[in-house]
Amino acid sequence: MKAEELRYDENGLIPAIIQDIENNEVLMMAYMDKTAFELTLKTGRAHYWSRSRKKYWMKGESSGHTQEVKEIYFDCDKDTLLIKIKQNVAACHNGYRSCFYRKMDAKTGEVAIICKKIFDEKKVYE
Repeated sequence: MKAEELRYDENGLIPAIIQDIENNEVLMMAYMDKTAFELTLKTGRAHYWSRSRKKYWMKGESSGHTQEVKEIYFDCDKDTLLIKIKQNVAACHNGYRSCFYRKMDAKTGEVAIICKKIFDEKKVYE
């Protein structure tokens, strides 16, 4: 599979769902473009395109919480990636292992934090 065979959206992006290789926990969702995908393949470390900062970033470049790519899947339409990684420390910039640390009750709409914070993001991202 080559990067150009994937189906990118009108902005040249493809969503990437990031999952822990050991326990299948969904850690985050981010976007890649062709260059970020190729950097990921070349280095074995997850690289993304930041829509807000308009730049490439390697997960962990600031925090040291890198993602070692172990397996890459894509869906039947070739427009979504599922990347299984070895997460070093945490994926979430808010101090949690997973970005999905909040759960909404499907009936009441009440929200609860369901994970323990594992690092102080203010100290890591000063």
